[in-house]
Amino acid sequence: MTRDLVLDTPDGPMGLFEAAPAGTPRGGVIVVQEAFGVNAHIRDVTARAAAAGYLAVAPAYFHRAGGGAVEDYTDVASIFPLFEGLTDDGILVDTDAAITHLRAAGITDDRIGVVGFCFGGRAAFLVAARRGLGAAVGFYGGGIASKGVLPFPALVDEAATLRTPWLGIFGDADASIPIDDVERLRAALAAAPVATDVVRYPDAPHGFHCDARADHRPDAAADAWARTLAWFDAHLA
Repeated sequence: MTRDLVLDTPDGPMGLFEAAPAGTPRGGVIVVQEAFGVNAHIRDVTARAAAAGYLAVAPAYFHRAGGGAVEDYTDVASIFPLFEGLTDDGILVDTDAAITHLRAAGITDDRIGVVGFCFGGRAAFLVAARRGLGAAVGFYGGGIASKGVLPFPALVDEAATLRTPWLGIFGDADASIPIDDVERLRAALAAAPVATDVVRYPDAPHGFHCDARADHRPDAAADAWARTLAWFDAHLA
């Protein structure tokens, strides 16, 4: 069952796509959008999380710029105006609203996971650093080890103070995230007080999990999603 909701946040109303499992949820999952917004693909991923037994929600982080999503993955120029007004503090504000929504459904923080893609991969790391939840997974999150093209600072210095177990998934053929950056992040995570892991796929480009992109790699995508669910199984109470 899916529905579209609107949540109140300190920065104004925010859309939220929710997908509920058939039975009692085993926990909650926050799906953090790509740089293209809560489009059809992110809605589909949210439904996949619900099919795995979780009450899954996808917050629409672009509400400060009037909302919207981009369906055409070749239309990169259209994404940058959507980030207007969005900061790391805003990412946390919006994620907190989603957490509050899941709490109201009876799901405690230790049973809440976060999974993010692209922009959302970095956001999942930010949430893992600043919030204590059950688990977090980031797919090809740029701008963690070094500043990326989006208007956010690097986060690698927060690796040693992570509060949430974090799994990072990357592709070696990702032109926007050098392998050296991935390995520098892996080294920094050795000081983390929670469980961490980094997985690399040798021939996978950026966005390889998204079956709406030309860069989709089905085998790597299937393995990475299985690892995501296993990470949640291992760490969500």
